Amino acid sequence: MRRTNDRGQWGSRIGFVLSAAGSAIGLGAIWKFPSMAGANGGGAFLLIYLLAVLGIGLAMMLAELALGRAVRADPVGVFRALGGRTLSFFGYSYLAAAFILLAFYCVVGGWTVGYFIRALDGSLLILPPGGTFTASFETFAADPTGSLAYFAVFMALTLGILLGGVKNGIERVSKVLMPLLFLLMLLMIARSVTLPGAIEGLRFFLVPDLSKLTPGALVDALGFACFSLSLGIGSMLIYGSYVESSVNMVQSALWIVLLQTLAVLLAGCMILPAVFATGLPPDEGAGLTYITLPAVFQAMPGGSFFAAIFFALLLIAALTSSVSILEPLAAYLIDQFRTGRVLACCIMAGGAFLAGIPACWSFGGAEVGVWFGKTPFQLMDSLTSNVMLPMNALAACLLAGWGVKAVFRRELLGHLRGGRPPRWVFWIESICRIVAPAVIVAILAAGAISARS
Repeated sequence: MRRTNDRGQWGSRIGFVLSAAGSAIGLGAIWKFPSMAGANGGGAFLLIYLLAVLGIGLAMMLAELALGRAVRADPVGVFRALGGRTLSFFGYSYLAAAFILLAFYCVVGGWTVGYFIRALDGSLLILPPGGTFTASFETFAADPTGSLAYFAVFMALTLGILLGGVKNGIERVSKVLMPLLFLLMLLMIARSVTLPGAIEGLRFFLVPDLSKLTPGALVDALGFACFSLSLGIGSMLIYGSYVESSVNMVQSALWIVLLQTLAVLLAGCMILPAVFATGLPPDEGAGLTYITLPAVFQAMPGGSFFAAIFFALLLIAALTSSVSILEPLAAYLIDQFRTGRVLACCIMAGGAFLAGIPACWSFGGAEVGVWFGKTPFQLMDSLTSNVMLPMNALAACLLAGWGVKAVFRRELLGHLRGGRPPRWVFWIESICRIVAPAVIVAILAAGAISARS
């Protein structure tokens, strides 16, 4: 494996944990999860999601982190080193998923930039007579010039952080601003749950109604488990490659999963009660965060101030995810072609921006058409979340559990050498070898059958 001095390394274990947690939290927890839960039965979807994350997601994350640290390379380098040239296909599949995801994810990041600016100038909470926040968001997202400009700004911010490197860019941002996001989420929850009618929203989110589960909801829950843990796109593979051998990988992964799960729970408790309180439908879709929260801020004393702070921190959360998506793409050029970090980041960010323009213009105002029955934004989202991410994570599980069992166990145990391994090692190995592959294949098959019917 060819190396350059542009490969990074974490400065501390807490920096790694917060950066990886930031990758997992991002807009996924705050923007995507509440809308998916609202569209799939609330508490029933939450239950399946938690089972997926805690039951198999942790083991899948460990598989990617361990494989990355074992080889210390980009996704293509990992699969090629451990599985030969044939399995390097899966490394390229990781990169393809990351590229597509970055293209449409940064569109949503651009919305956050726009809403932060509108919160600062006070226009976010001002509606014309008879106007609604739903109409305001639809008008905002449908503006082809403005949405493209905000998309470009967010991509440029992502690129700027990556140019600072791993320690001075990704880690520094994550260590300072991720804890602040949690604090503000708690503040928003305190306001949201005190709105009239909010208790019904909490009940909808926290009390499962299993009658509302569908095969499509199962596929969505599994796909979002991969999406929310940054599995299948190379983020955990490349982040694992920057971890010192002395770091306890299992403890670190536990912290990452717990922080991400906490963020999902907080996001649901923050947004869905406000949905019911403001009379909006819980299945509002992609714009739920950008429709509901302005209504909440409008009802709060000092709402403009809190709106600006919230969207500023939401922007940071989005950036901690977007940089983790761009990083494996840049690392591929750095590792495989000895490209300098600046050039590698610019090439991949520029390519993703061009690919994301159709997604940016999927909300009206520009003729981008419908692809396979979906807008470009919907197609990119569905393809990555429900197909590519689970399939890539499946490949990593099979490689760790069957292909390179000794390597996987070595990375799990770390300094705990000698004697019989603890029982939890066999449990994690069993999940990666049997449970996770079986669940992924069964749910993807159910989703395919559901899509045809």
